[in-house]
Amino acid sequence: MDVDPNYKSAARRSVVLLTVLGALSQLLGFGYRVALSRMVGAEVMGLYQLVMPAFSVLLSLTAVGLTAAVSNLTSQYLAWENSRGAAQIVGSCLRWLILLILPVGAGVILLSDPISVYLLGDARTQLGLMLLVPCAALTGVENIHKHFFYGAGLVGPPAVVELLEQLVRTAAVLGLLALFLPQYPERVVGLIVTGMVICELFSSATLSALFHRRKRRQGLIGPGERAGIRRRRIATIALPVGCNALLGNVMGAINATLIPRKLVEGGMERSAAMAEFGVVCGMTLPMLALPTVFLGAMNLVMVPRLSHCAALGHKEEIRENISQSLTTVSLLALPSMGLMAVVGSDLGEALFHQDGVGEFLVPLAAIMALSCYQAVLGAALNGVGRQGTVAWISILCDGVQLALTAWLVPEMGMEGFVVSTGVSTVLGLLLCAQRLMICTGLRLELFRWLTAPGLATLLMALTTNLLVRALKDWGTGALWANLAGAAFGVVLYLAALSAQGVKRPEL
Repeated sequence: MDVDPNYKSAARRSVVLLTVLGALSQLLGFGYRVALSRMVGAEVMGLYQLVMPAFSVLLSLTAVGLTAAVSNLTSQYLAWENSRGAAQIVGSCLRWLILLILPVGAGVILLSDPISVYLLGDARTQLGLMLLVPCAALTGVENIHKHFFYGAGLVGPPAVVELLEQLVRTAAVLGLLALFLPQYPERVVGLIVTGMVICELFSSATLSALFHRRKRRQGLIGPGERAGIRRRRIATIALPVGCNALLGNVMGAINATLIPRKLVEGGMERSAAMAEFGVVCGMTLPMLALPTVFLGAMNLVMVPRLSHCAALGHKEEIRENISQSLTTVSLLALPSMGLMAVVGSDLGEALFHQDGVGEFLVPLAAIMALSCYQAVLGAALNGVGRQGTVAWISILCDGVQLALTAWLVPEMGMEGFVVSTGVSTVLGLLLCAQRLMICTGLRLELFRWLTAPGLATLLMALTTNLLVRALKDWGTGALWANLAGAAFGVVLYLAALSAQGVKRPEL
């Protein structure tokens, strides 16, 4: 049985809208990061990169599992025409968030000194760590309401709010820095997090107001759900997702704090180690992530869509949705990373005014492309109710990366970090693919997913690289050489796809 064509059309429009607004938000966010890195420098960016994993741990302890439950259960209740139950889920998750954030936040504030010194490895992160507590609380409120809209298939309100949030963050953070710089590095990190609190206050209040406005206008239909059943359904999703996120983010935080320490252990000065860490993780990786803006939009729509299909028993539709998503990743992520491998070095130096942004660019671009596949496969497993599977795969991969980082970085420097990230990404990709094929009956389509776009990308990257080098040798400026090379590469890529008979997927 096929899914309602109106539902498929709405999902397609949702992906397009989220991608367009997400692209604007991503571009604005990237511009914000460029301006931020120029204002504070590589060392402070390294300190900021130490603080942000702690923020992820806070969210995983409190909000991540609840937001996943809201998205999945909202979609299911609305498929059963029970909007009262969907609204009850939001209320229950907000109450759980408050009960979790109070003791966790108090513990972080009281123990901020030893956490910053012994866990994060730098006392200068203490102020930023304390300010993360209100930021995490507001982010949790925002994300619970945001994922209600995503689960309901209403992507416009949260997408617009996210774009406005990026504007508020940019204005708040850069405005505070412009007013109060120069400062000690610890205070600079505190100013950055204070700007984040301001923007989260705006977005959480706005989405809460939009949620209550929609509830009043649409009304509540259906029998709702008894409190005991509702709590069990939330816990069934939130606990594995939250535990997975917690363990993964804890390992990520350990990995982040371990890299500067292991660089120092290998003979590098502390400030130089923090600067190199800031360049790779705070500049190069965000630059590579810029073209993958479509991925978050696609996954946010795909998860409730798969949950909707699973609730109605549409197994063939589940397989087709996953296949189309993988095809989309192939057709967009592979050429994006191919181009970034060629033009990324000049682009990074021009934007960040920092040497070393182009170092490890080619392997990191390949890893980023593989991580896009892994993200889609993991989201698909979540959508069909395999949160526990995603949890153990993520934990295993994070453990492998952590062990390899500790082993390789002292001897190989940041190259060891690149190797450990690549190995863990490949492992996660293979495991997610294997489990998804077993639980959904998904069949491999290697030509559609990998061979055709991979060959087209390889041809594009090699030709573009030759063209850019030739133009530079002929005296063309780096900017125009890269623009001309990228434009020619895109046309060549599309021609190569057409020659292989590859068509655009129907999302």
